[in-house]
Amino acid sequence: MKKKKKMSLRERSQLRWGYFFIAPVIIGLACFSFGPMLYSMAISFTEWDVITPMEFIGAENYKNLFHDPLVGQAIKVTLTYTLLTVPLVTCVPLLIAILLNTKVRGISIFRAIFYVPSIVPVVASAAVWMYIYNPMHGLLNSILKGVGLHTQNFIFSAKGVLPCLAVMALWAAGNNVVIYLAGLQGVSRQLYEAAEIDGAGALPKFFHITVPMMTPIVFYNFVMAIIGSMQTFTQAYIMTDGGPNNASLFYSLLVYRTAFKQSRMGYSASMSWILFLIIAVLTAVVFKTQNKWVIYENGD
Repeated sequence: MKKKKKMSLRERSQLRWGYFFIAPVIIGLACFSFGPMLYSMAISFTEWDVITPMEFIGAENYKNLFHDPLVGQAIKVTLTYTLLTVPLVTCVPLLIAILLNTKVRGISIFRAIFYVPSIVPVVASAAVWMYIYNPMHGLLNSILKGVGLHTQNFIFSAKGVLPCLAVMALWAAGNNVVIYLAGLQGVSRQLYEAAEIDGAGALPKFFHITVPMMTPIVFYNFVMAIIGSMQTFTQAYIMTDGGPNNASLFYSLLVYRTAFKQSRMGYSASMSWILFLIIAVLTAVVFKTQNKWVIYENGD
């Protein structure tokens, strides 16, 4: 059995400095992430309105979730929005990035135009889109009137609110465009030249070179889009407040209402952990299937 090599004085010093520099991150995670998570897990087994002392009720909160119609509606709305949004913010930015990867005059201006909306605060974006979707004097209805078409209610319609919010999410997907653009610039030009020699056109090159080489980045954006859409809150809170008729009652909005409007902290915490489990399961499924469609440069 080999003896463990004894560290030198210099190695021990480097190890101590390493721990010193990562200490702020570890302390921050413990105090502001893992600590609150453990606390929320604890209070999810209690009935607590913040004012009166906690009362331990076991798994009663989790049992009540399965009989709460609002929880079912919130899950339905959130999953529907995810199904609408994830394909949009995953596929469309890739096509935009391909256009922005061409060498034409002033391309940097177009890149900035597509990226800027992603750094605009969500509250400001919501205010702009509320004006665009306004059924009385909004921009879209003004255009529809101008071309002689019927006006729409947009976010004030139970059927139209989620598609409208999905379009808003696509408008703010400039970060995905930048990530795709960086990936496209890393694809070897020799692959395209070899395909051109074999007589391949634009579509074969896209489906047989661009898409396979970009699948690791598509996978990353796909996972992040799922996680982000499942936690949607601000847009619905500002623009619709869950309406009309709970058609935009996102799960995170229901958690907020339960905690801070109804003062049911224990029940809200149990709802949060259910959301965590749903996101974890969806993410695990995507990771499990990546070996069937994600291609890495090392051949895996």
